[in-house]
Amino acid sequence: MEIIEIKNITDKIKSNIQDVIVGKGKIIDYIMISILCSGHILLEDVPGLGKTILARALSKSIDSSFSRIQFTPDLLPSDITGINYFNQKSNQFQFKKGPLMNQLILADEINRATPRTQSSLLESMEEHQLTVDGVTYKLDEPFFVIATQNPVENSGTYPLPEAQLDRFFMKLHMGYPNFEEEFMILKRFKINSPLEKIDSVVSSEDIIKTRDLFKHVKISDDLIEYIINLVHKTREHKDIKLGISPRGSQALFRGSQAYAAIKGRDFVIPDDIKEIIKPIFRHRLIINGKSRFIESNNDNLIEEILNEVEVPKEKIGN
Repeated sequence: MEIIEIKNITDKIKSNIQDVIVGKGKIIDYIMISILCSGHILLEDVPGLGKTILARALSKSIDSSFSRIQFTPDLLPSDITGINYFNQKSNQFQFKKGPLMNQLILADEINRATPRTQSSLLESMEEHQLTVDGVTYKLDEPFFVIATQNPVENSGTYPLPEAQLDRFFMKLHMGYPNFEEEFMILKRFKINSPLEKIDSVVSSEDIIKTRDLFKHVKISDDLIEYIINLVHKTREHKDIKLGISPRGSQALFRGSQAYAAIKGRDFVIPDDIKEIIKPIFRHRLIINGKSRFIESNNDNLIEEILNEVEVPKEKIGN
């Protein structure tokens, strides 16, 4: 499988999803990058913007098992991982799988659940496994979580701790559709949902193969230094209390390789890093309480850092 095949596979998935979802091409690209990098997505948006339909269209496109988990304050960890119950017919305990034991998980409104239930996702997200009563179960690949959360100012929510936020590869915002997009949505869903008509276009095995292949995309030492300089700038910035962790720098490194691959290139250029840095960094930065950015979007701070760090101009394909 050549690098160009990664583009062909991701283009098939993207085209299939866009038969259902109007627009949102960049969001779909980001999701493709996260899947290649074995990462997970955090979507923060108001209800009704198509997050569930997007997740279902993705799972149908990849021919993978799907489950939607509605997080609520009374949801228990065992409700999502599964439980051991006593089967009176067989006179022994049996394990009943929970919804987390699928390949694509939509964790809806994750910040409505208690921290204890939120933390039950951590092992599966990081290790692609879960443990129930001391027994560890490997999860089927590709395993991918799309978690949604309400804006933190909404009542009845529990903000995700920094350790859990850092485990999400990207944080995305779908946003409202523009006039033309909403016009197309109403026409497309006039009679039936187009989600019912789409079929899988790639297999789970195709995704697993691409996960190994994209790592061969070349990235020069100059660009590695550029990534490190961006990361260190976040750790030294006077307005930032908590900068980017090594996990975050690895995410930017791998993400730039994956972005180049889905564009059909076998080498990384600076624009690849600039394109994906905001969704990878925005949820990992903790701003000082008295910062001039406290009322602003973290994206503005990332943009300032991008302007301050010199971009390498040579040897980008080595």
